[in-house]
Amino acid sequence: MKRIHKGDEVIVVAGKDKGRRGTVLNVIDDDGRVLVEGINVVKKHTKANPNAGVQGGIVDQERPIHVSNVMLYNPVADKGDRIGIKTLEDGRKVRYFKSDNEVVDV
Repeated sequence: MKRIHKGDEVIVVAGKDKGRRGTVLNVIDDDGRVLVEGINVVKKHTKANPNAGVQGGIVDQERPIHVSNVMLYNPVADKGDRIGIKTLEDGRKVRYFKSDNEVVDV
């Protein structure tokens, strides 16, 4: 079970966007990266293509960030928190915050 899922609210702990929060848009399993809304925004220069109807210019684009540079946001503690995985009595695996043993998945 992965520690970060699509739709989770995360906080960046390293890099140029350190301290900012955002929602995970996509998890890229191949290289352990996540695409976070509003984080790691870069400027991409695009060339115009009249045949495809693409206008040229400079476009802001979100790029993936490594999963080790984000932590799941704990709203109770109001900070990023470490995640553990445990099995409940009914056999389901759930994620929980290590600081207060609060279950993330309901």
